[in-house]
Amino acid sequence: MASSQFPPLEVDGILIFVGLLFFLTLGLGMWVERRALQHAELEALKRIYYGLIPVPWLLGALLIANGWLDRAPRETWHTEVIGRVRMFGPLPSNRLVVHSWRDGHNVERVPVSRADFDRFHPNDMVVVKTGEGLVGIPWVAGVDRE
Repeated sequence: MASSQFPPLEVDGILIFVGLLFFLTLGLGMWVERRALQHAELEALKRIYYGLIPVPWLLGALLIANGWLDRAPRETWHTEVIGRVRMFGPLPSNRLVVHSWRDGHNVERVPVSRADFDRFHPNDMVVVKTGEGLVGIPWVAGVDRE
């Protein structure tokens, strides 16, 4: 998964967008199939459908390139762990909930490895290293003790 190599801070919003895009494409594919069974005109719909299919792959490649090609110096933020969130399933996720350093945000859900998740507990002071991102999507470079 592209978000595990260079995890963006706004991974939830990105996953929601990709999920909506997936279901939009799926619905459009079903509509194209029904119109084909009715022998209706569908050339324009097919072009839109085939154009939407590679978009999630391109967005995944963009997330990887955003972190991999980012040459800006990493920023460090001193903050405190408020809580921890572990999600199981096909795409497991471990996140630390910390006080936000960004304007307009109360908390940040920082993706971490399983080892870092087990290492940090609420009220621990941590240093979050972030990258600006090549295309402006901030991502987490790492989390350490203060």
